[in-house]
Amino acid sequence: MKVVVIGGGPAGLAAARAAAGAGADTVLVDSEPTLGGQFHRGDPQRVDPRVRHLANSTVWAVEGMRLHVRTGPADSPSRTGETLNADAVVLATGAHDRVVPFPGWDLPGVYTAGAAQALAKGQKIAIGHRVVVSGTGPFLLPVAESLKAVGAEVLRICDANTGLGWLGRPRAASPAKLAELLGYAVRLGAAWRPRTAVVAAHGEDRVNAVTVAKLNPDWTIRSQERVAVDAVCVGHGFTPRLELAVAAGCVLTDGFVQVDHTGATSVPGWYAAGEVTGIGGADLAAAEGEVAGAAAARGACPTKALAKVRSGRRFAAALADAHPIRPGWHTWLTDNTLICRCEEVTYKDLRAAVDLEASGTRTFKLTSRIGLGLCQGRTCARAAVDIATALSGDRRTFFTPADLQRRPIATPLRLAELASLPEEDL
Repeated sequence: MKVVVIGGGPAGLAAARAAAGAGADTVLVDSEPTLGGQFHRGDPQRVDPRVRHLANSTVWAVEGMRLHVRTGPADSPSRTGETLNADAVVLATGAHDRVVPFPGWDLPGVYTAGAAQALAKGQKIAIGHRVVVSGTGPFLLPVAESLKAVGAEVLRICDANTGLGWLGRPRAASPAKLAELLGYAVRLGAAWRPRTAVVAAHGEDRVNAVTVAKLNPDWTIRSQERVAVDAVCVGHGFTPRLELAVAAGCVLTDGFVQVDHTGATSVPGWYAAGEVTGIGGADLAAAEGEVAGAAAARGACPTKALAKVRSGRRFAAALADAHPIRPGWHTWLTDNTLICRCEEVTYKDLRAAVDLEASGTRTFKLTSRIGLGLCQGRTCARAAVDIATALSGDRRTFFTPADLQRRPIATPLRLAELASLPEEDL
């Protein structure tokens, strides 16, 4: 039996180990040169020697259980390709940073939380000397600590929420999670600012100051001040990478892959684990990966991992409740604020598209240009849909969750690579 695992983070690693341990011929496809994903960046992980590891590799298209792979650095014109025919597939493609737009967010020196942490953990590089970290969610804390470890002065850690949503779920976090949170509070507490946010960045060639605002519960601005910085780090949670799940036909629920207790999706033979099923952190992802990998290989169910999945999902639900994205961020925008950086679509342009009664994916794309650029909407579409829906009074549908991730060619592919494919692969 052949199991293909896509993604080399905590979920993918655990899935590959479990599948190989159950006797399956296992292939692990990962886009990074070393295993571990964002969580283990700078600390390369190893996988079972029985697993075939395809590094620097991406699955760019799927046809049933047939996976098309390209291997080599993304910018190399000499990548090689192959087709994998799987009996089962485990999707562990993770998530990327979500950032809500604000004036100046496109300035050099403004980084996503994931990018800042990748530079700090992987390259030991600080994004700046005087840094403000802003957004919402517990991920801001390890990012701030990573920045401090490489010499940055973290002036403030601004969370637009208070985190009090945890009070309604006192048993959602394990003792280990509570101890981890307490440790961050001891080390970083002096910089922590609840219900505050960076609402604008200022500068010419690069950022040199930010406007930090105290917020009302709905994220509208109560008061504000200007702070001199040379870098900004922002993160408002995560967006799951669902291109392959959508291409395979997996059912989505609330913007994530719908799975049963074994990690099985709605498509026979396809399993999912980690952030694509819900944002819950590395521990939950690893437990889900172990369960899904064993199920994909038709092995025995790992009962301890299954128990960790159940408790981890309670934590994930509490996380979502404690750190929501409130609509008041729309009031931070000016006419010239870029919403789509690829196509340079401003807030004013987006309002004009909504005024034209645009609705439905195709019409909205053509009238607004959202999702037509190089990133194909990965960065902007979610924010653009939130804004457009609010402007229309929730009367129209612009993108569904699946539409946001519908990319038949899931990763960038050169025309020469496409032309070189065997005829049976076209």
